[in-house]
Amino acid sequence: VQLQASGGGWAQPGGSLRLACAASGSILGINGMAWYRQAPGKQRELVAAITSGGRPNYVDSVKGRFTISRDNAKNTVYLQMNDLKSEDTAVYYCNAQLRVRSGTHDYWGQGTLVTVSS
Repeated sequence: VQLQASGGGWAQPGGSLRLACAASGSILGINGMAWYRQAPGKQRELVAAITSGGRPNYVDSVKGRFTISRDNAKNTVYLQMNDLKSEDTAVYYCNAQLRVRSGTHDYWGQGTLVTVSS
């Protein structure tokens, strides 16, 4: 069972990027899914989360710019990032509560780097 993140890269200020994170393996179901980020010298912070029913929640600094969504058929969570700012530069990690045979556990993706600069 693993989470595989993709879609990071470089963007100019005001640009857009889309992250994706797919869960694979012997998964019985997925509860909440989320994206965190960690900038150099800072603690990891929650950026956005989405419930199993599709209800999103965002940190104030990305409200109106980022959109989290999920495709339950594909076991995938997305983060659409628009109007990117230099302060969005960070390693982004996906997180999911996966239901497996041994119970419900927290899983993390490997991290994908987002760099915003001119």
